[in-house]
Amino acid sequence: MEDPSRRENAMPQKPSVATYLETLMRQTHKSEAEVLTLAFQTGLRQLWREHILGRYLRRVISREEAVDAVGLPWVELAERQHAAMLEDLAWALEQ
Repeated sequence: MEDPSRRENAMPQKPSVATYLETLMRQTHKSEAEVLTLAFQTGLRQLWREHILGRYLRRVISREEAVDAVGLPWVELAERQHAAMLEDLAWALEQ
C-alpha cells in the first residue's frame, strides 16, 4: 500500500512540539532545559507585549506608557494593524 505522506498532493504534516525542541537543541547546541527556558521566556515576553498593546488600544493606558513598556516599534505596529482592521471593518459594513 502507498504511503499517503508520499503522495504529491498530500497535506504537509505540521511538525510536533517535540520535533521543534529536538531541532532547536541540535542546531543551537543547547540542552533541553536551556531551550525550554528560552521558549518560556520568549512566550512570556510575547504575552506581556500583547497585554500591554491591548490595554493601549482599549485606551486603558497612554501611548507613552505603552512605548515605555514595549517600545515604539511595537506600538507603531499595533497602531497600523488596528487602523487596517478598522478600515476592513468599515468596508465590510458598507457591503
